[in-house]
Amino acid sequence: MRISRTLLDELIAHAREDPKIECCGLVAVEDGIGKRAVRVYRAENIHASALKFEIDPMEQLKLTNTIEEQGWEIGAIYHSHVRSEPYPSQTDISFAANWPGLEWVIVGLAGEETEVRCYLIEGGEVREVPLEVR
Repeated sequence: MRISRTLLDELIAHAREDPKIECCGLVAVEDGIGKRAVRVYRAENIHASALKFEIDPMEQLKLTNTIEEQGWEIGAIYHSHVRSEPYPSQTDISFAANWPGLEWVIVGLAGEETEVRCYLIEGGEVREVPLEVR
């Protein structure tokens, strides 16, 4: 996925707003030659937890409809890890089975520096993919 520095900074700012709970949201993309992120949509973590996230199904539907009305598609789900590195947890891997083909952007807040990584999770297999910041 290609993402502008502005959109990536917006995503990181969301993660830092309340570093005690995982943030979450969707990244809309325009498809073409590679996926280009066009907008970040914040969502509420209904668990307000440092260990897991979930978007309310009605909020998710509303965001999905908004994205599709713009002619875009969901390219990624993002969330933060407040206590660990930005690598998919077993909970993330299990949850990803519901979202084949989507990328997973994880913002790691546990270290001294904020770290952002992107993954494809398919069939229980995790593969890091490039997050091109432009």
